[in-house]
Amino acid sequence: MNIDIMTSVKPEYSIVDRNPLFTKTVINFNTLDYLRLFTIIGVSITIGYLFGIKPNIQGLSMVMGDLIGLMGGFMYAYQNSTGRLMGFFPNDAEVTCYKK
Repeated sequence: MNIDIMTSVKPEYSIVDRNPLFTKTVINFNTLDYLRLFTIIGVSITIGYLFGIKPNIQGLSMVMGDLIGLMGGFMYAYQNSTGRLMGFFPNDAEVTCYKK
Protein backbone atom coordinates (compact mmCIF):
# COMPACT_ATOMS: atom_id res chain seq x y z
CA MET A 1 0.00 0.00 0.00
CA ASN A 2 1.45 3.34 -1.05
CA ILE A 3 0.29 6.39 0.90
CA ASP A 4 1.18 9.99 0.10
CA ILE A 5 2.38 11.39 3.43
CA MET A 6 3.70 14.70 2.12
CA THR A 7 0.41 16.39 1.27
CA SER A 8 0.91 19.42 3.53
CA VAL A 9 4.39 20.34 2.27
CA LYS A 10 4.81 21.77 -1.22
CA PRO A 11 7.85 20.52 -3.17
CA GLU A 12 10.36 23.11 -4.34
CA TYR A 13 11.45 21.21 -7.47
CA SER A 14 9.70 19.44 -10.34
CA ILE A 15 7.72 16.39 -9.29
CA VAL A 16 8.72 13.21 -11.12
CA ASP A 17 6.51 10.83 -9.13
CA ARG A 18 4.38 12.02 -6.22
CA ASN A 19 4.12 8.55 -4.71
CA PRO A 20 7.02 6.36 -5.96
CA LEU A 21 7.00 2.61 -5.50
CA PHE A 22 9.79 0.79 -3.63
CA THR A 23 11.32 -0.66 -6.78
CA LYS A 24 11.34 2.66 -8.62
CA THR A 25 12.99 4.35 -5.65
CA VAL A 26 15.73 1.72 -5.38
CA ILE A 27 16.35 1.79 -9.13
CA ASN A 28 16.70 5.57 -8.85
CA PHE A 29 19.70 5.36 -6.45
CA ASN A 30 22.56 7.38 -7.89
CA THR A 31 26.32 7.14 -7.33
CA LEU A 32 26.25 9.48 -4.33
CA ASP A 33 23.54 7.35 -2.68
CA TYR A 34 25.67 4.21 -3.06
CA LEU A 35 28.75 6.08 -1.84
CA ARG A 36 26.88 7.20 1.29
CA LEU A 37 25.50 3.69 1.82
CA PHE A 38 28.92 2.01 1.67
CA THR A 39 30.54 4.76 3.77
CA ILE A 40 27.99 4.29 6.53
CA ILE A 41 28.50 0.51 6.38
CA GLY A 42 32.30 0.88 6.56
CA VAL A 43 32.18 3.27 9.49
CA SER A 44 29.72 1.11 11.41
CA ILE A 45 31.82 -2.04 10.87
CA THR A 46 34.87 -0.21 12.21
CA ILE A 47 33.00 1.13 15.21
CA GLY A 48 31.52 -2.30 15.88
CA TYR A 49 34.98 -3.86 15.83
CA LEU A 50 36.43 -1.21 18.13
CA PHE A 51 33.62 -1.57 20.67
CA GLY A 52 34.10 -5.35 20.70
CA ILE A 53 37.77 -5.23 21.71
CA LYS A 54 37.22 -4.84 25.47
CA PRO A 55 34.90 -7.85 26.05
CA ASN A 56 36.78 -9.77 23.30
CA ILE A 57 33.80 -10.22 20.94
CA GLN A 58 35.14 -8.39 17.87
CA GLY A 59 33.51 -10.72 15.35
CA LEU A 60 29.99 -10.54 16.74
CA SER A 61 30.24 -6.81 17.37
CA MET A 62 31.51 -6.23 13.84
CA VAL A 63 28.62 -8.22 12.33
CA MET A 64 26.12 -6.25 14.40
CA GLY A 65 27.74 -2.99 13.30
CA ASP A 66 27.51 -4.19 9.70
CA LEU A 67 23.79 -4.91 10.01
CA ILE A 68 23.08 -1.58 11.68
CA GLY A 69 25.13 0.25 9.03
CA LEU A 70 23.39 -1.61 6.22
CA MET A 71 19.94 -0.71 7.51
CA GLY A 72 20.83 2.89 8.31
CA GLY A 73 22.69 3.47 5.05
CA PHE A 74 19.90 1.95 2.99
CA MET A 75 17.28 4.08 4.74
CA TYR A 76 19.36 7.21 4.15
CA ALA A 77 19.85 6.43 0.45
CA TYR A 78 16.16 5.54 0.11
CA GLN A 79 15.14 8.82 1.73
CA ASN A 80 17.32 10.84 -0.66
CA SER A 81 16.08 8.96 -3.72
CA THR A 82 12.44 9.35 -2.70
CA GLY A 83 12.98 13.04 -1.98
CA ARG A 84 14.37 13.59 -5.46
CA LEU A 85 11.49 11.74 -7.12
CA MET A 86 8.91 13.64 -5.09
CA GLY A 87 10.54 17.03 -5.79
CA PHE A 88 11.82 17.84 -2.31
CA PHE A 89 15.53 17.65 -3.26
CA PRO A 90 17.29 18.92 -6.41
CA ASN A 91 16.39 16.49 -9.20
CA ASP A 92 17.58 17.71 -12.58
CA ALA A 93 18.85 14.25 -13.61
CA GLU A 94 15.58 12.56 -12.67
CA VAL A 95 13.48 15.14 -14.53
CA THR A 96 15.46 14.67 -17.74
CA CYS A 97 15.42 10.87 -17.38
CA TYR A 98 11.75 10.28 -16.51
CA LYS A 99 10.03 13.17 -18.34
CA LYS A 100 10.94 12.02 -21.86
